[in-house]
This record gives sequence, C-alpha cells and structure tokens, in this order.
Amino acid sequence: MRVPVLLRTIVTGVVVALVPANVWPPVLFTLGVRWGSLVEIGFLSLFVWWASGGGPPLTSQAVRKTYFRHVPGSPSQWAWGILAAVAFAVTVHAAIVLLFRFVPFPASAFREGYDLSFIPSRRWQWLAVVMSAASAGICEETGFRGYLQQPLEDRYGAPVAILVSSVAFMVLHLTKGWALVGMTPIVLGAGGLLGLLAWSSGSLMFSMIGHIVMDIGLFGYWWTGIAGDFTARPITETGLDQLFIIALVGFSVALLVALVAMGRLRQGANRSTSSRALRHRVGQQSL
Repeated sequence: MRVPVLLRTIVTGVVVALVPANVWPPVLFTLGVRWGSLVEIGFLSLFVWWASGGGPPLTSQAVRKTYFRHVPGSPSQWAWGILAAVAFAVTVHAAIVLLFRFVPFPASAFREGYDLSFIPSRRWQWLAVVMSAASAGICEETGFRGYLQQPLEDRYGAPVAILVSSVAFMVLHLTKGWALVGMTPIVLGAGGLLGLLAWSSGSLMFSMIGHIVMDIGLFGYWWTGIAGDFTARPITETGLDQLFIIALVGFSVALLVALVAMGRLRQGANRSTSSRALRHRVGQQSL
C-alpha cells in the first residue's frame, strides 16, 4: 500500500527535524557544556553533510541534495539574506513583547524545563544557549523547510508547501509549556516567514541563520532568563507607554524589512535560474 505523498513528506520532514535536534540535550547532560559542545559541533557537521547529499545510501544522494536546497554564492544574496534573517528574528521577539503587553508574562510556564542552574558559569550557560539554538535551527530548518517543504513546492506550489510546513512546525511546538493561546499565531507566523525565506532565496542558509538568532534570544531571555527578566505590565494597567510604542514600531519596521529583503532574494533567485537555463540551452545547441 502506497503512503500518500503529503503524509510521507510530513513524516519524513518531522523525523529529520526532531531526531537530530534531540541529540544535544543528552549530550549536554552527559558530557557537560565544554566537551558536549565539541561533540555537538561534530555531530551537526556530519548531519549537514549527510542531509545535503553526502554518505550512504547512494540511491538517495541526489534527492537529499535537492531537499537541502543550495548554498548561495552571490555577495548580494548573502547581504539580503542575512538582513532578512535578522529582521525576521526581530519581528518574532517584538511580537512576543507585544503579546505580553496585552496579557501578563507567565514566566514559570516559559522557564519550565529550561533551568541552566546546573551550569555554574554564566559564560558556559551562554555557550549552552548558543549550542541549543544552533541545534534547533539547523535540524528543524533542514527538516521543515528542506525535507518537508521542498518536495511539496515541486508538487503543489509554494503557498501550499509553506502552509503545510508552517502548520507542522506550529503543531510540534504546541507540546511546549510556553505554547499558550497567544503564542500559537506567533509560532505559526514564524514558521510562515521561515518558509517564505527558504523559498524566496532557494536556500536553507538564511532560514537557519534567522532561526538560530531567534532561538538565541528565546533561550537566553524568554526561556532561561540569563539575559534578564521581562517585567513590563500589561497596557491595561500602564496605558500606552513608550515600551509598547517602541515594540509596535519595531515589529512593523522589522516585518517590512524582512519582506522587502525576501522580495529581493526572490528576484535574485529567479535571475540565477534563468541564467542557468540559458547556459544549459546554449550548451545543448553547441553540441
């Protein structure tokens, strides 16, 4: 019995995202931050190598290379991609600030399961945060925006593919203690922007960068509190204060910058595709 393409793609993407992403916690708790980070860097390097088409089985190398998308080479593409990635991360954090100006910030729900007190040094705590963000960003983007979204783009088009990958991304994160009703549209929107970034650039590099930058802030501030505590009260108590206005303006500007940068990335990707197609036709004619 053949498994439907949509279901098979979703399962594959989720497995590729979750299994390698969950290697880091036991490595951290078993080996500690210093040696665990070295092991995790080696593991992530091997994972990227395999997911991008390296290693066995030989029969799936071409498919894995396609699902991992390509690595951009143009300096202009890198500039617009990094701008889009950073603007995306700012958009998400500004959205969270706005959310908790409407409702109180449930610190205990956010901090549950993210206690880093077993790591005595703040410097090593930050290393654990960065490694956690890198693990989640690299593995989840490979799974959701690569192995899940890419084949669906080819079969159903970008809108359907981005929607499916975003919903799967959101459902996965609804199992977290911080997944409140107000966070649901933020997680869904974050997944949508990451999917749009991967599609517009034709690469996973920038969605990985954006995801990692976002998660460094999430782990360091919202989930562990090592970067500080959010103490602002809802605007029902304080009124429309300066912090709320700054967050609203920051959200709007960052979202606009991210979308403009993605538009420029898409234009560059289309030009590159047209150029490759033209060279291919010229090569065939010369033969």
